[in-house]
Amino acid sequence: MSDFTLSANAELVDIGSSSQSSALSKRINKILETRLDTDKETLEALKELSTFFTENSIQSRRNLRSKIEKRSLSINEEFLSAFSKVKDALDSVYNDVVSIDSEVRSMSMHLQATRAQTYQLIDHTTQLQSQSKKLSMEQEVANAFLERYQLSPTELTVLHGTARDSPITPAFFTALQHAQTIHSDCRVLMQSGFQTIALDVMEQMSLHQEAALERLYRWTQSHCHSMESNETAALLTEAMACLQDRPVLFKYVLDEYGGCRRAALVRLFIDALTKVGPGSALKPIEMHADDPKRYIGDMLAWLHQVIPSERETLATLLRSCSKTDVPEHIQQILANITEGVCHPVKVRVERILSNDASTTILYSVASLLGYYHQIFSQIVPESLFLNTLSEVRTVAQNRFLSALQNRVKQHLADRLDAPPPDLSPSTSVSALMSLLKEVLSVAGVADGRPEDIAKMVGVVLDPLLQAVNLSAARLPSTDMAVYLLNCLYQMQTTLSLYGFMDDRLERLQAQTDAQLDTLTSEQASSLVANLNLGPIYTILQETSRGPLSSIPGMDAASLKHFLVKLDGFLALPDMLLLPQISLLLSTVHRNNVKQRAFEVICTVFKQLYAAVYDPSNGYENPSALISCTPEQVQELLLGNN
Repeated sequence: MSDFTLSANAELVDIGSSSQSSALSKRINKILETRLDTDKETLEALKELSTFFTENSIQSRRNLRSKIEKRSLSINEEFLSAFSKVKDALDSVYNDVVSIDSEVRSMSMHLQATRAQTYQLIDHTTQLQSQSKKLSMEQEVANAFLERYQLSPTELTVLHGTARDSPITPAFFTALQHAQTIHSDCRVLMQSGFQTIALDVMEQMSLHQEAALERLYRWTQSHCHSMESNETAALLTEAMACLQDRPVLFKYVLDEYGGCRRAALVRLFIDALTKVGPGSALKPIEMHADDPKRYIGDMLAWLHQVIPSERETLATLLRSCSKTDVPEHIQQILANITEGVCHPVKVRVERILSNDASTTILYSVASLLGYYHQIFSQIVPESLFLNTLSEVRTVAQNRFLSALQNRVKQHLADRLDAPPPDLSPSTSVSALMSLLKEVLSVAGVADGRPEDIAKMVGVVLDPLLQAVNLSAARLPSTDMAVYLLNCLYQMQTTLSLYGFMDDRLERLQAQTDAQLDTLTSEQASSLVANLNLGPIYTILQETSRGPLSSIPGMDAASLKHFLVKLDGFLALPDMLLLPQISLLLSTVHRNNVKQRAFEVICTVFKQLYAAVYDPSNGYENPSALISCTPEQVQELLLGNN
């Protein structure tokens, strides 16, 4: 039994030891397989172990477990102590929360009781708050309305002024513009259904505007005659723009301005006439009264310098006004300003014209007045000043034409004599042409009008032509034609140097052509007579005749006699010209008469040549009778002309 037991125990021991060794080997293997460098927990445990496991001995290793358990117990005790404090704090908080909850419940119950007691008070307070909000909104609306539709006290003070002569400042126009804006905005207010208040505001603004414009009118009327500074000029410009909506006040201001500037212009004009200029650099215009052209020219030049300045100042004054009526107002006021100098200018010009002056001076004055009349017609049209210039210009023109007529009559009465032997223009013609040339030279400088120049030329030429025709009527027809051609040539030569003479030159050319026709007829008749060509021409014109060779005067012997004279004439054509032809002053006239007379001879010779070479006329050997052709005759007579 015991042996069996022993053997069984031995087996059990063997089995136990083998199982223990197997478990141990697994642990060892697990330890060996563990990589400490990646096992963070193990590393942390070893680090903690190193803090209190300082001696690696058998006894230390045996006591390690107890040390670890003691250390764990110590740590847990520390946690327990710390959490005891936390628990005490939480208990205190809990007690406070319970106390607060109790107080809240008590207060809630008290509040419910109070609310039940003060319900009416709260309702009334809510109503008062709602009404307060409504009143605040109404106050804001009222303030906005007053700001939009009422002038501020400052603006009212600016508009009405603190005194009657209070100055106008830029703030005045801002306030006036605000009043006008309010007046315009009231129309929108009326359309929105607030007719009563809109009408009241409009009436109130109208009263403010009327009072402000009345004050502005008085200020503008007292300051418009002189613009002391740029600031005043700007204020006056703005004031005129505001007053334009009140035509009556606007017109009164412009009339006041025009009257002041008219008096100032007259005063300045008289000073320029009689006083020395600044620094004695300018002499009084009256100092040149002995030189009519310069005297009148200086007066008008001074006015031409000053009046445009007045126009610019007036345009500056009205530059902010409506552009529709500004030009008309400027013309009216400028005409009013220039009325003051009309009488001084008219008196002085008439005094100059009443003196004895030469025709050239009178024409210079008339042309000068016409020149400035044209200039001022663009500056002050439809004005008394322009009418005055037109009147004195008419007087000057009439005075000039009268003086010119007197000189023409004097020349024609004193120097009208018989044509000279050489049939050149008489001394009266030369003298009047010199006078006309002198006057036309002045007209060219003064840029006279075409109608005035035509009238002036007519005053000289018409009586001169009449006198020349009367003087030439006592001469033979040929001498009369040459004399008239010479006189007409001198007239054409003089007039061709100037403009606006086309009509007069055409009329003179017509008279010249008539005299050329007369002289050509005389010259052709003389050639026909000297060449004994008359009978031949008469026979050639007859239609009912037989052969020409059988007609007396057309036989071969008679034709040879004519052809001998013709050869001599062809050799020296000028030998048979009338002696008066050489007295023509114009080479063109001489050549014209010769050419037209020679053309008559060529025409007759051409008819004769055709008749001789016509077999029906019975001439034997025509080439021996007439050797030269019509073309050759024409070349000899007309080739050099």
